[in-house]
Amino acid sequence: MEKGHRIAYVEPGSIGDELEIEAGDLLLEINGKAVADVFDYHYLTNEEYVTLVIEKAGGEEWELEIEKEYEEDLGLSFEQGLMDDYRSCSNKCIFCFIDQMPPGMRDTLYFKDDDARLSFLQGNYITLTNMKEEDLERIILYKLAPVNISIQTMNPKLRCEMLHNHFAGDALKKLKRLYDAGLEMNSQIVLCKGYNDGEELDRSIKELSGYLPYMKSLSVVPVGLSKYREGLTLLEKFTKEDALTVLEQLHHWQEKLLKEQGTRFVFASDEWYLKAGLPIPEEDYYEGYGQLENGVGMVRSLIDEAKEAVRELAFSTPDSPKRHISMATGVLAAPILKEIATAVQEKRPEIDIEVHTIVNYFFGTDITVAGLLTGQDIIAQLKGKDLGEYLILPDVLLRSGEEVLLDDITVTDMEKALQIEIRIVKSDGKSLIDTIVKE
Repeated sequence: MEKGHRIAYVEPGSIGDELEIEAGDLLLEINGKAVADVFDYHYLTNEEYVTLVIEKAGGEEWELEIEKEYEEDLGLSFEQGLMDDYRSCSNKCIFCFIDQMPPGMRDTLYFKDDDARLSFLQGNYITLTNMKEEDLERIILYKLAPVNISIQTMNPKLRCEMLHNHFAGDALKKLKRLYDAGLEMNSQIVLCKGYNDGEELDRSIKELSGYLPYMKSLSVVPVGLSKYREGLTLLEKFTKEDALTVLEQLHHWQEKLLKEQGTRFVFASDEWYLKAGLPIPEEDYYEGYGQLENGVGMVRSLIDEAKEAVRELAFSTPDSPKRHISMATGVLAAPILKEIATAVQEKRPEIDIEVHTIVNYFFGTDITVAGLLTGQDIIAQLKGKDLGEYLILPDVLLRSGEEVLLDDITVTDMEKALQIEIRIVKSDGKSLIDTIVKE
C-alpha cells in the first residue's frame, strides 16, 4: 500500500502552486501527523500556520511551512477524492433506485455509497447506519457541517423495515449527538405510498422540527420507480390526487412552523407541484433555496433567472437573421422550457425555438426527470427531425466532469447520430438564455 496521498491536481495560482507542489507528488504529513482521509486533511489545513511534508517524484522529501488565512484552501486535489476507499451502503432500502437499474451497465452505476465524508464534500445524503463511532466523533471534533441525512421516517421500527437494516432505528440516536454538538444538518424523506406518508409523515416532521435550529431543513421527495422492479418490494406511484394531499399536509406544517419557529422548515420537491398541477411557489417561499440539489425550488430558480436574463436581452432588429434551434428535456421540465422559449421569442421572434419532450423508455415512462434520460432515448426520439442549428441539452444528463450519459453514450456519439451540434447548458436561467441566443 502506498504511503501518503498522491496529488492529482494543483490549482494554478494557489498556495500549492506557489510552493511548486506538483501533480504526482505525495502528501505524507500535515503538522507532524499522518492524514487518514479527507476529514483529517480539511481539519489540519484549516489553520493559519501549516507544515506539510511532501515527497517529490524522485523520492526527495520537502518540509514546507505555510502562513495563510484561516480556512484558506491549499489548492490540492487528490487521486482519491476521499483520500481513502469509498464506503458502500449496508442498507437495502425498499426505494433504492440503484436496485432498479437494468443489468449490463457500467459497474460504477451499481455502487451504493453511504459515506459520511461525501456528505461533507459533495452534499450527499447519508443514512447514518454506515457511520462509525469514530467518524461521528471526528465530525463533531472537526465541526464538519452541514451533515445531510436521509431520514425516511422517525419511526425506528418502520425505518428498519424500509432500509432493511436492523440498526437503522438506533442510528437515529446520532441526530441527538449532532444536535448537542451544535452542528448544522439538513434532512430528506423519500416518500413511499403506504409506508412513511400520512400519519407517519406527520410524526417525522414533528420530531425532526424538534431539532431546530440546527436541523435547518427537511425536503420531501416522491419515490422514483423504474420498470426494473421484479423481485423488489411492491411500491405504488403517486397520483395527482396523492400529490395534492401531500402538499396540503406539508403546507399545514409550513404554516404552523413559520408561526412558531420563524421558518417553514419542511419543503416539497418541485415534482409534487408539477404532478398536482399547482403553480410553483415564489422565491421567498424557499427561504434561500437550502435544498436546491434535492429539486426543491429548482424550477422557480430557473424561471426567475431566465426571466431576468430575457429582460436584459436586446430586441431583435429588422435585419436579424432567421434562426432555428432545438432544446430537449424530460417530461417534467418540458412545460417549463416551453414557457421560457415563448418569453425569448416575444423579444427575439427571429429565433424559432422548438422544445422536444423526451419520454424515458429506458427506465420506464414513470421516470420523468431530465437527469435520468439516456442517450439512446434522445437519439431514438430525435433522429430524422429538423433540429435546426444546434440542440441544447441540460448538464444534469452527464456524469460529473465528463460527457457521458447513464447508458455510456457520449455527447459526441449523439452529435454523430443526430448530425447536429449539441450544446450542454448549466442548470441556471442565465446560462440557458445565453446559450439560446448565442449564434
